[in-house]
Amino acid sequence: MRVGSSDSEHLCYCSNIHPGESLAELYAALRGPVSEVKARVSQSAPFGIGLRLAQPAALALHEPGALDELKDVLAQLGLYVFTINGFPYGRFHGTKVKEEVYRPDWTTDERARYTLQLMEVLCALLPQGLPGSISTVPGCFGPLATTPVRQEIAARLAQQAAQAWMVAQQTGKRVVLALEPEPNCMLETSTDVVQFYQDVLLRDQPLRTVAALTGLSRAQSEQVVREHVGVCIDACHVAVEFEDPGACVAQLTGAGIHIAKLQISCGLRAARGDKDSLERLKRFDDEVYLHQTRVRHGAELRRYLDLPEALSRERPSDAEWRVHYHVPIFLAELDGLSSTQPSLLEFLRVQQVSPFTEHLEVETYTWDVLPEQYRAEPVHEAIARELDWVLQRTNPLP
Repeated sequence: MRVGSSDSEHLCYCSNIHPGESLAELYAALRGPVSEVKARVSQSAPFGIGLRLAQPAALALHEPGALDELKDVLAQLGLYVFTINGFPYGRFHGTKVKEEVYRPDWTTDERARYTLQLMEVLCALLPQGLPGSISTVPGCFGPLATTPVRQEIAARLAQQAAQAWMVAQQTGKRVVLALEPEPNCMLETSTDVVQFYQDVLLRDQPLRTVAALTGLSRAQSEQVVREHVGVCIDACHVAVEFEDPGACVAQLTGAGIHIAKLQISCGLRAARGDKDSLERLKRFDDEVYLHQTRVRHGAELRRYLDLPEALSRERPSDAEWRVHYHVPIFLAELDGLSSTQPSLLEFLRVQQVSPFTEHLEVETYTWDVLPEQYRAEPVHEAIARELDWVLQRTNPLP
């Protein structure tokens, strides 16, 4: 959907809440819940969808006639695609995901091939004149990010940038690969992103890779990287790291890093880690997703890989807790706990005053594992409520 104060801003929700490991599952989602959401929030206008394709589905779309069939289905349903979530490679529902969500990472040929497959799909689906974006893992899982690994990842990202540039020359479709910082990963914060760009990605070796593939000069090769390797800001992740939204945007844009997408999401928060709050947090522990946790006491920020680890090591105190657990964005309070909604509202305010991205994507993928009291309404109705909540806050300024 077009939103905001110009025709360049588009809002969607990410279909990673629905199974998308096969084309059959993809079509079931498009004809089912996606169409039901459209009927509630965009009945008479084209409805954008943030597509999530697992690797098997992406590969199947390269079979003869498969992409044409998908384009026909999207047209029949009044849907269009301008962004793809290329973060999860394989299964994302009904099984233990945890750290597996980062594998294969950007040190592997599998991740590079998969992302190129997504780029080809997106270019085929992307309406003429619209930029496209593909969000992806932030390099690799944090403990693996040695200096040689970072350099290897930079080389692969440079190759992707060159491929995206060549595709743009051939098709007129511009696609940005958007690294998505996440707690406990190689890139956790906006500061990490800026340092990686300046110290690794925009250095001689990656730029020579781009120049060799494209025939461009060094200066032109740097511009290719800047245009085709950007960042996806996930509002939940930023809040969990206790970053200020305005400062996050200013730091990235000030460094010339393209913010290709804002994922509209809220994390879980306990203003005080007292005994009652810790008991309530236990209800959000599940075996499917990783829930990185940050506990701030004064100037000290303690970092935990998962919620159970934090609960086992922390004692009741007045410290503030923030958890990487995507909760419904329209809920400011959750039965004695709260969400990071104020941080999300600040992102939307900054976007409204001075737009920093063209792609806005609601991403609450945890509906299946939320405590039962938050799963009373059908998923498509809850998603429609989330989109309505955003639409009420993205009207043009008077």
